[in-house]
Amino acid sequence: MAGLLPLLRWLLPVFFALLSLPSLAKTEAVPEAVLNVANRDIATLRQTALGGTPEMRVKRIQERLRQLDERDLSQPVSRTRVTVEEKNGVAFSIGDRNIFILYEGDLDPEEKLTLDDAAVRVEQRLKLAIAALIEQGHGAVVLKGVLFSLAATALMMVVLWGIRQATTYVLDHLQARVLSANENARLRWAAQGWLLVKRLAQVLLLLLWLSVAYLWFTYVLANFPLTEPLAERLSGFLLDMLERLGEGAVTAIPGLLTVGVVLFITKAANDVAGNVFENVYLGRSLIPGVHRDTAHATRRLVGVLVWGTGLAIAYPYLPLAESEAFKGLSVMFGFMLTLGSAGVVTQMMSGLVLIYSRALKVGDFVCVGEVTGVVKEMGALSTKVVNIRNEEVTIPNAVLVANPIKNYTCAGGERGALISTTVTIGYDTPWRQVHAMLVNAAMRTKGLRTEQKPFVMQKALQDFYVEYELYAYVDRPLERIQILSELHAQIQDEFNTYGVQIMSPNFVLQPRNDVVVNKERWYAEPAVPPSSDKS
Repeated sequence: MAGLLPLLRWLLPVFFALLSLPSLAKTEAVPEAVLNVANRDIATLRQTALGGTPEMRVKRIQERLRQLDERDLSQPVSRTRVTVEEKNGVAFSIGDRNIFILYEGDLDPEEKLTLDDAAVRVEQRLKLAIAALIEQGHGAVVLKGVLFSLAATALMMVVLWGIRQATTYVLDHLQARVLSANENARLRWAAQGWLLVKRLAQVLLLLLWLSVAYLWFTYVLANFPLTEPLAERLSGFLLDMLERLGEGAVTAIPGLLTVGVVLFITKAANDVAGNVFENVYLGRSLIPGVHRDTAHATRRLVGVLVWGTGLAIAYPYLPLAESEAFKGLSVMFGFMLTLGSAGVVTQMMSGLVLIYSRALKVGDFVCVGEVTGVVKEMGALSTKVVNIRNEEVTIPNAVLVANPIKNYTCAGGERGALISTTVTIGYDTPWRQVHAMLVNAAMRTKGLRTEQKPFVMQKALQDFYVEYELYAYVDRPLERIQILSELHAQIQDEFNTYGVQIMSPNFVLQPRNDVVVNKERWYAEPAVPPSSDKS
């Protein structure tokens, strides 16, 4: 027990000290309050004194100043070192009236000022504020401020009107110049961007108006003693903003120069690649793996790669590249591109498949599903085909890749696209005569190529007739309907000339005689016997 008592004497104070910690943690610091006189900051009070918080002390001080008239305020300001409740301070008085006390606890520890130094600064501010209160009470000062403000207002209205008139004059003359762009090819592009130019001019006009109004408001505030500090703050804000803008512009110059050099080199590299692939397209150069038909597409892909690399290198040197706003905009753009580009990427990849597979090209006569026509344009997302009705059909590239493509031009090569028509003739007509009549009809049809001779194929031997199909090469695939119509007319004239019926025979009863062609009629006109061919 004798050893336990000293231990308890040591543990009990520690225990009670630990119990007092939560109450200490809950104690909040007293908020500071700023003493403001005539819109001028005099001092910041932080000390609680005579039972009053800093906010209560500020209210008491302002109430004492409101009770003073101009004669009282004209008394000299004095300061005296005092000690109140064992707190050192400096008392400020106007004449024989005590106004407030600045304590050592009111000082800002970060400024590291002595009480006397802080008192000198507070005294100077208090004298300026009292002088402004006295001056504001003089009618001549107020009248002078009102007159100057009215004059500044009138000048502002004249300047705003002048800016408006000048902007209207410039826009009207610029619009007249742009609308007459048909006479000057260099200005034709301006007509497309006229609305943008007009909106930029309106934004510039608004900025000029706001600038003039800002200067006017600052000048009006500076004409009255009570509002002069506000004018100084507005002027300081404007000067500070201009200074920061100037510093930012000067700081951005090296980065902009670097971006310019990188983009210049990127453009030069892109031009070199463009010339190389243009020579491949023209047949002047040969690059393994690059076909003439895919030269332009490869050039575009290489251009995208070169410019993408150049922009990636130049991006960190942009003035706003490190700003949070620019980063947020980049993230938002990337997010939107990720969500909305799935279909676009699919179409673009399908377009590349079409180009590099060389399934079709501009000018080819193709058939895709129910669409038959000539390829007018091949884009990154879709292909345009003009059908035989002269209708422009837009087909997404993904649809083209997913469907079989019949390219009649590529099949015919330099000979052109093929068209065909079918007739059925009875077995009693010599097939050589039918062949010759169909070829003669094709040779007389306009729009069909004569250097590539038409030919006839026997498609089937049906129960009652033979199916003959005539093939011919056409120069203008889009006129297929008109050419076929004339070909049918020529076939009818040819068969009528030689007395051969095109109507296919159908028998109800078996004819008494065999439906055959006698050998002496095998080469009926206009068919040519083999002996004549040899001669």
